[in-house]
Amino acid sequence: MIIHVKVKPNSEQQKIESFGGDRYLVYVKSPPENDKANIELINLLAKHFGTPPGRFQIKFGRTSDKKIIEVR
Repeated sequence: MIIHVKVKPNSEQQKIESFGGDRYLVYVKSPPENDKANIELINLLAKHFGTPPGRFQIKFGRTSDKKIIEVR
C-alpha cells in the first residue's frame, strides 16, 4: 500500500487527518532535524494503522514535508 502524507512538524499535538483514499495530513511535535519528525511520523502512522513501524518505508520526500510512504 502507498500513502501520501503532508507533515506539519513542531505542532502542539499529534494528530492524523485523512483526506480520503491514501492522503493524510499528519501533525507531529518533533522538529524536522536529525530525522526526529520522520521517526515520530512512522510511529504515529504505525499506531494509527495497527501495523509494526518496521513495515513503513519513506520512498520519497525524506527531507520534504510531502512524503510518499510504502506500507508492506
